[in-house]
Amino acid sequence: MQEIKAALWGTADILRGSIDAAEYPEYVGGLIFLRYISDAFEEHRSAVRTRLIAERHDENRLEELLEIRELADPRVIWIPRKARWSWIGSHANSRNAGELIDEAMHAIMLANPSLRGALPTTFQRGIAGQGRLAEVVALIDRVRIDSNWEKPAREVLAEVYEYFLDRFARTEGRRGGEYRTPRSVSRLLVGILEPYEGPVYDPACGSGNLLAQAGTFMAVHQGERGARFENTVYGQEINERTWRLARMNLTAHDVEYDLGTRWGDTLADDEHPDLKADFVMAQPPFGASDWPRNEDDPRWVYGVPPRTNANYAWLQHAVSKLSDRGTAGIVLANGSLFSQSPAERRIRRGLVRADLVAAIVALPGQLFHSTRIPACLWVLAKGKSAGRKGQILFVDAHGMGTIASDTERVLMDEDLAKITGTYHAWRGRSVARGRLTYQDDPGFCFSADLQTVRTHEYDLTPGRYVGATTQPRALTKDLYGVFN
Repeated sequence: MQEIKAALWGTADILRGSIDAAEYPEYVGGLIFLRYISDAFEEHRSAVRTRLIAERHDENRLEELLEIRELADPRVIWIPRKARWSWIGSHANSRNAGELIDEAMHAIMLANPSLRGALPTTFQRGIAGQGRLAEVVALIDRVRIDSNWEKPAREVLAEVYEYFLDRFARTEGRRGGEYRTPRSVSRLLVGILEPYEGPVYDPACGSGNLLAQAGTFMAVHQGERGARFENTVYGQEINERTWRLARMNLTAHDVEYDLGTRWGDTLADDEHPDLKADFVMAQPPFGASDWPRNEDDPRWVYGVPPRTNANYAWLQHAVSKLSDRGTAGIVLANGSLFSQSPAERRIRRGLVRADLVAAIVALPGQLFHSTRIPACLWVLAKGKSAGRKGQILFVDAHGMGTIASDTERVLMDEDLAKITGTYHAWRGRSVARGRLTYQDDPGFCFSADLQTVRTHEYDLTPGRYVGATTQPRALTKDLYGVFN
């Protein structure tokens, strides 16, 4: 597996300089995806061949029969003959590599409506130096991803895809991290929400890793329960390239998805206007300013967000999407907890008074590739348990995590277990880990009633409630002012 990952990352090095750095994920991800679905298709053809032989079909007609689509499993992505990697690998050269790949991508999308618009088709004109592209094809041609592993082929691809996207985000820093939620943060969100069944929605889905984590969680746990529920995930992404990358990523993870008919800005033009989701999860752009603000938007139930910051637009959008039993997890900059903007204070007060805020988790710094500043997780819920109505759980996890590199901190398994276990114990849920008993833990967690929050003037900074020693408040505000 490590050799495969290293080889595939080498494709980015070959292309370096011939395309813009921001385009690496789409081009290399597209080629990896093309190679995998072709290998998976050939693997399926081999199984069909074995079945046809067992059924005593004329062996002289096997190749003809294998091209009959009706004999294939309808769930398998159909790959036309000249779109298969075996054809591309044996025919691509320094003059025609881009043309062959573009034609293959078009043919696959034409044959599989669910993938239309999902694959990149600018290899011929988008990459300077077709010779480099031919080198990449030759490198990928030496790598085979199939089921001759301990894991099924799709799981192998999903792991490779995760590795590629994570490494790109780390390498490219701020630019790479804008579309990618770090894996440990994704695991935290899924662990908090536990989306066993029901629609899941991400209004700023980036490359789709939050939705992929949620879809995988549902598939695993539905298998354990011996039942199948709706496991479609919904999302929207503003960037065209990233929208395509998300569709390939979710396909690689075998997750059923609906990312709208096209890319677009959720706050300006919602692609899922009638959706009510049981789970909403998102890491919107931190401190986005000059967003498409419409004062008459019906989503602004608790007040119109200021034009200079979209934090409370995203929070109210999430609330508007929740079903009657829905829960949302939204990652925002820490400034959203204590902003003194009149409009934001009014909205924050409205959300608290409506008893929509279930929990606030202060996260450590350096978790995100796009910024070093600490962030927080807002957990919003319409279906609070009877015993927790009128209360908010505050968790201060700013000291957790392990430094994995000079620029990255990672929440470890024990960190995730402590945070998610505390939240579910507070909710009083019986989960796979058993029924846990909640109690306040000075310096880490505290359950506050709304009157207590009111006495703190609706400041939701966990350090105010758990009793932890935090950085000087003036410094926190200064940092918020610098980075937002």
